[in-house]
Amino acid sequence: MSQFGFPFAYKKATQALNFFAQQAGGRLSKLRALKLVFFADRYHVRKYGRLVTNDEYWAMDYGPVASNTKDLAELSAFLGEQEKAYANKFLEPADQNHRYGSKAGMDASVFSASDLEALQFAWKTFGRKGRLVDLTHEYPEWKRHEAALKTKQVSRVRIRYEDFVENPHPGVDPCHSLTREEQEDRREALRELEAFEMKWS
Repeated sequence: MSQFGFPFAYKKATQALNFFAQQAGGRLSKLRALKLVFFADRYHVRKYGRLVTNDEYWAMDYGPVASNTKDLAELSAFLGEQEKAYANKFLEPADQNHRYGSKAGMDASVFSASDLEALQFAWKTFGRKGRLVDLTHEYPEWKRHEAALKTKQVSRVRIRYEDFVENPHPGVDPCHSLTREEQEDRREALRELEAFEMKWS
């Protein structure tokens, strides 16, 4: 489940991993793929008000991590049977170098046009960049937990979707620019969504 109680979009997350592996030539570092998923989700929240994956994000040593998508990339024992069966159709387990593979064409039908836009943005903007872990440490949703993580007070901290709306410092791609008014509109919409889900959960 996501932060707001929405079901994890495991088909979208699987196909996002599949898309990035295919863009990379068939195999891709699990860590790099998870950073690209983060960039796609950040872009989509900022531009359209929701994540692509509907995943639950945590700030960890290696940056923001979409936890259920991580399980898919690892074909983890934590996956439900339905999720595992679906992922197995499209993804090969990671090898000794932590590179997972694509074994079937991407099913684009699970995505909206804006989902695909976000994936393409992430690949075009960050797909060939180095040191993505370091780059993700520049974003506010990780920065606000940096001290606690570095001093080992915690091993992970839940990230609120609202934090995706915050801007990084100048020189770091925000993953879609927002005016102050647009930022506040996004925050308000996310707060309302959170309040609604808390009321009915």
